Amino acid sequence: MLFAHPGYLWLLLLLVPYVAWYVWKHNQATASLGISTTLPFDKLPRSYKEYLLHLLFAMRVGAIGCLIVVLARPQTHDRWSTSSTEGTDIIIALDISSSMLARDFKPDRFEAAKNVAAKFVSGRESDNIGVVIFAGESFTAVPMTTDRSLLANYIHDIRMGMLQDNTAIGDGLATSINRIKDGKAKSKSIILLTDGSNNTGNVAPITAAEIAKKYGIKVYTIGVGKNGMAPYPVENAFGRIEYVQMPVVIDEATLRQIAGITGGKYFRATDNNVLQQVFEEIDALEKTEIDVRNYTHTEDNYLPWTIAALALLAVGMTLRFTLLRHIP
Repeated sequence: MLFAHPGYLWLLLLLVPYVAWYVWKHNQATASLGISTTLPFDKLPRSYKEYLLHLLFAMRVGAIGCLIVVLARPQTHDRWSTSSTEGTDIIIALDISSSMLARDFKPDRFEAAKNVAAKFVSGRESDNIGVVIFAGESFTAVPMTTDRSLLANYIHDIRMGMLQDNTAIGDGLATSINRIKDGKAKSKSIILLTDGSNNTGNVAPITAAEIAKKYGIKVYTIGVGKNGMAPYPVENAFGRIEYVQMPVVIDEATLRQIAGITGGKYFRATDNNVLQQVFEEIDALEKTEIDVRNYTHTEDNYLPWTIAALALLAVGMTLRFTLLRHIP
């Protein structure tokens, strides 16, 4: 057990002179009625109440000690535990460019991709998973972690407009590689979801794929969008968003090439059900034994000490005014 304010424990030393004062006072006590001798009373049995009077003092000392411990804030300490399990390292790279708002999925590509990705990470009990988002730039949303609740909640909280618009597939892939390359799992995979083609960024998608191959990272690419036409969001002259039928343009050739270079696989998701099937297939990825570190956070644990102090005070006062009551 640790204490948030251990310095308060020094107050326990004050109990030493308090006990010494009680002993001195007891020894110095004088009778209120003077008599010549107490010999006739020496052989009389002593009442148990005489000893209980000292118990009252012990209860006061115990209550004060418990209150001092409460002031020091006892806590259950942070604890890391390591366990071996089977898992893999995975990065989910999600395109959040405005074209992902197209409504050929329900309710749109963006929400459909988030829902399936959140469900996917919730089912990966032992995997180290991270989340990268990209549009005109890339950003590590969640570093590698085994906290499935954290991952699922963050994926649901991703919002359109968090990054500058456009589609930098190469940058998104490069950021994902940088996050996963030092992982300890034998199997390392990146799941890249996009609905367009690379039109900005500092790293070419094929260059990023070659880097991934160098580190033994498989890239599973998913092209999100129906074949043919789809309703895309377009801002009109009054600043309002309207949905206009436009052709679906996905650079499937590049996505296939990325997957082929890294030993991954390319998928085309044309509706919500197909997207779900894609993730179910990826869910069967190779696993390897990894060490997982589990974290237990700190919690205050002062309630038992508070209850003990109140109990000692209550019992002491009850005895003082009932069984051990005396007339001054």
